[in-house]
Amino acid sequence: MSIKKYLDTESLFNITKYDSHADLPKEAVRFTGSPRKHPYDSNKIILIAEPFSSHTGFFEFNISDILYVENKSNLVSDSGASVTMAELWVKKGSIGIKYDPFEVANPLKYLRDSDTLLQVLSEID
Repeated sequence: MSIKKYLDTESLFNITKYDSHADLPKEAVRFTGSPRKHPYDSNKIILIAEPFSSHTGFFEFNISDILYVENKSNLVSDSGASVTMAELWVKKGSIGIKYDPFEVANPLKYLRDSDTLLQVLSEID
């Protein structure tokens, strides 16, 4: 068959785009935050849920359980600090860990209530 035969074929107008991520809501759950390397396990990732919030939390996931990642717009604080944001789709049925930092007190003081905890976390970055 000659090349001319391929070039003379008619255009195909009824193309339906296949979206390989159309089933994500059935297969996975979406988490949005700032992704970070896990401090000691290269097979895991840490996701800071709301980096500039007064009550943020941290999630830990196995990288192998992440089905899809979409980069989002960076967040910028009032002081000019910038963090990368992403949307992670994590496979349903997998195991994740949620960290919720608090100051030991009676009653417990969570991030939004604790000047001490805010200071400690700001020194980590």
